[in-house]
Amino acid sequence: MIKLKSVGLMALVLTGVMMGFLHNPASAKEIAWHSFADGMARGKSENKKIFLHFYANWCGACKVMENKTFKDPTVIAYINENFIPIKVNTDREQKTSQIFKVRALPDNWFIDEDGKPIGHRPGYITPENLKGILKMLMDKNTGQ
Repeated sequence: MIKLKSVGLMALVLTGVMMGFLHNPASAKEIAWHSFADGMARGKSENKKIFLHFYANWCGACKVMENKTFKDPTVIAYINENFIPIKVNTDREQKTSQIFKVRALPDNWFIDEDGKPIGHRPGYITPENLKGILKMLMDKNTGQ
C-alpha cells in the first residue's frame, strides 16, 4: 500500500516537473509571437521591449530568417525571455506596415517599453547578429 502511494506521489511530482519545463520560455522550441495589438499592450503592461518583425509569405529572405534565425535555440530563448515578440504579415496588415513605413522585407523593429521605436534593421539578420543587437539593447537598458 505504501509503495503504491509512493509511486503515485512520484508520478505526480514528475508530471509537475515536466509541466514546468513545458511552460518555461527558456526551453521553448519556438518564439512566442504575438499579434501587433496584443504585443504592444503586453510590452507596456509587462514593461518589456518589443521585437517587431515584418514579413510576407512571398519574401525569400523572410523565409530564410524564419527557418534559420528564428529556429536558433539561443535566439528563441533570448527573445522569449527578454522581449515581447510581434510578427506582422505586411500583406494582411497593411495599415501597420504603413505606420512603420516598411519599404523592404524583412524589416525588424526594436521598440522600447513605452511603445516608442528605438530603431530598425531591414533585411535578413543572422542568428549571431540578431543576438548581438538584442543583447546590446538589453545592456543599454541595464547600463552595462
